[in-house]
Amino acid sequence: MAVYTQVSAEALGAFLRGFDVGELVSAKGIAEGVENSNYLVETSWSRFILTLYEKRVAASDLPFFMALLDHLAARGNRVPPAIPDREGRIIHELEGRPACLIEFLPGLSVSHPTPVQARAAAAAMGQMHASLVDFTLERPNALGVDDWRPFFDRCGRAIDSIQPGLYDHVDRAVDKLLAAWPRHLPRAAIHADLFPDNVLMLGDQVSGLIDFYFACTDIRAYDLAVMHGAWAFDATGAHYDAAVGSALVEGYAGNFPLLDEERAALPVLAEGAALRFFLTRAWDWLNTPADAMVTRKDPLAYLHRLDFYAEHGATLFA
Repeated sequence: MAVYTQVSAEALGAFLRGFDVGELVSAKGIAEGVENSNYLVETSWSRFILTLYEKRVAASDLPFFMALLDHLAARGNRVPPAIPDREGRIIHELEGRPACLIEFLPGLSVSHPTPVQARAAAAAMGQMHASLVDFTLERPNALGVDDWRPFFDRCGRAIDSIQPGLYDHVDRAVDKLLAAWPRHLPRAAIHADLFPDNVLMLGDQVSGLIDFYFACTDIRAYDLAVMHGAWAFDATGAHYDAAVGSALVEGYAGNFPLLDEERAALPVLAEGAALRFFLTRAWDWLNTPADAMVTRKDPLAYLHRLDFYAEHGATLFA
């Protein structure tokens, strides 16, 4: 979450008058994340999240995201559906951006997850995947394996300004993963971004899965690989927590068993997930506007993960 687009109190008040949600009391920009503009909105009735979708989220993709959330909510998953206005519409325009008013879920994101919390979060992912077995809509992964080489090429040699020699190092990793990618594995709708800040918790219990705007159709086990890299390392990516890593795999498999070929492919999938997040972080590091109310994230933290999986992945998931 982040704030790229500023929304005035007058514009927000007029927007909310189209809903049965009470009168505007306050609104505060949420600075975490790097994708959309988000506000915590409090009205005389309740709290909501206002999301304005920035350039990486196409308006044409929003029906897929909303259908996915409705599908999951109907099957008991703790996800935040969009709030319809008085005419039943859930997708709107505000300050020149597509916008949705979204149900607020209680809970906090953990910055240093314990194995117990990791197991609970991965179990929620397993439940989510079980619920999506009969979800038929599809959306291509705009940051999938076939996009990594073009994305890397767009970053170009400017990547060396982050760290000398980085371009050549990552260039070799891209070639390696394109050749090794397990394209035969089962595919399904996945979250594709289930970082700790996209899981709300009350103590050791999951109270919400949020921010589905990278959701897409891709290799299902890749979702677990993304989560593993996000949860099992410290913020620098230099320190791996083996207990958290094991808890993630165990928690997930307890609700949605892994096929033998999926488990065998987890090392490569984890490398790929690390590369994908290195690339987008590097791009944001090089291109985030100076006046954006957003915290840039260190791309080297995912380079460390990439190198760790390359060295230890063969034994890590055995």
